[in-house]
Amino acid sequence: MRIQNFPVDSRATLVKRCRISNDVNIITFECPAIAATAKPGNFVNIKVSDATHPLLRRPFSIHNVYSSFVEVMVKSIGLGTTQLCNTPEGFEVMMLGPLGNSFDLMSQPFHTAVLVSGGIGTAPMLFLEKTVVATGKEVIHLVGGRTKKDLLIQDLANCRISTDDGSAGLKGNVVELLHQELPDLKKKGLLKIFACGTNAMLKALAGFCIEHQLPCDLSLESVMGCGVGICYGCCVEVKDENGVSKTILLCQDGPIINSKSLAN
Repeated sequence: MRIQNFPVDSRATLVKRCRISNDVNIITFECPAIAATAKPGNFVNIKVSDATHPLLRRPFSIHNVYSSFVEVMVKSIGLGTTQLCNTPEGFEVMMLGPLGNSFDLMSQPFHTAVLVSGGIGTAPMLFLEKTVVATGKEVIHLVGGRTKKDLLIQDLANCRISTDDGSAGLKGNVVELLHQELPDLKKKGLLKIFACGTNAMLKALAGFCIEHQLPCDLSLESVMGCGVGICYGCCVEVKDENGVSKTILLCQDGPIINSKSLAN
């Protein structure tokens, strides 16, 4: 699926930072041009400072959109993300977006959306939840983390959780949680799975969804430089409908892919 948006490079003003864990912030920008056309699953590329270091922009899933505001979830894991988390309110950055494709809410009928996330994978899920609920459908979140402290569920409704160490919810990973919840979920009618997390988690989930004949959209992550298909930094190997491997640019043909493209 090719990019359906016409991205703009716009100045965005940081208006609010909200820390939701030791190393994760929700950062709100005022950026009307991007807020007006963003869809769940899209991402933005942000130039975190006016300096030449770090040189490349950083990609972030759009966490939420309201009025003229765009929110991103930022985990401080390196120079660029740490710098952005420490940026003061009122500072302007350059934001390119909306980029990439979006979650597919139209081509397959469903009654309930099951949003499966691992760790920072909850980043695109609030925007998706709000959009699905606005259509009159139910949303259930399945959220996994290594420990209770890694569960990033702020503002998400109807959450069921798992942790690797058993400190909250089911002791196990989020795919195991889906396996446990599936009989009750099927009572709600047609399901569609929407997921974001580590590539290992998504690959396991893709296999599970194929086995249980569940339609599933996956939001993948990759290193991105330009976000528009020039640098070829986000090449990802997937499979076509015949099971033949091919390479796509995640910024153009993603970040959302059908789970059948990732399953073995």
